[in-house]
Amino acid sequence: MRKLIVLEHLSLDGVIQGPGGPEEDTSGGFTHGGWVGPYGDEVSGTAVRKQMNSSFDLLLGRKTFEIWEPYWPQHGDIWPNVNQATKYVASNSRTSSEWQPSVFLNGNIAEQIAKIKQADGPDLHVWGSSVLLQTLMKHDLVDVFWLLIYPVTLGSGKRLFADGTIPAAFKATESVVSPSGIIVVTYERDGELKTVAIDD
Repeated sequence: MRKLIVLEHLSLDGVIQGPGGPEEDTSGGFTHGGWVGPYGDEVSGTAVRKQMNSSFDLLLGRKTFEIWEPYWPQHGDIWPNVNQATKYVASNSRTSSEWQPSVFLNGNIAEQIAKIKQADGPDLHVWGSSVLLQTLMKHDLVDVFWLLIYPVTLGSGKRLFADGTIPAAFKATESVVSPSGIIVVTYERDGELKTVAIDD
């Protein structure tokens, strides 16, 4: 079974919108794009490159796909694997792209993704894709959260846990704090949520 791994740049108040640049995603009047730039360092860069150089297919929402679609085919020297990966795109409006290989999904997205997870192939990486993420989490399809948590609050913007999720337990399997204060952490699914009473 293929794992579904969510990879996100995350502010302390849970925002994932527009980390890369001012014009990346201004929807909803978001004006803080590019908020990760001041914090890049060797430790976090090494962690990101490790993910970029792994074997994966991509699962993306339409908006993230359309941000990446004109860029990465022209910058394959930076990230060769992104062009080779199969890109599964959740979209009700798109059916094709020159950026190949791409497969467009519509209709019951959760059901289709569950089937893709059961098929042979590399793990599925999800970057950005804030709307799609809510569907994935509501249907318990996420196996791993790989997060870069930045020492910044943004106050507004699209959040990772925007609409709530099912109760679930995770365990930290790898973590490091970079010199600029970025927490790089891997949380893997660890069964059902457990509760315990606290004695007075």
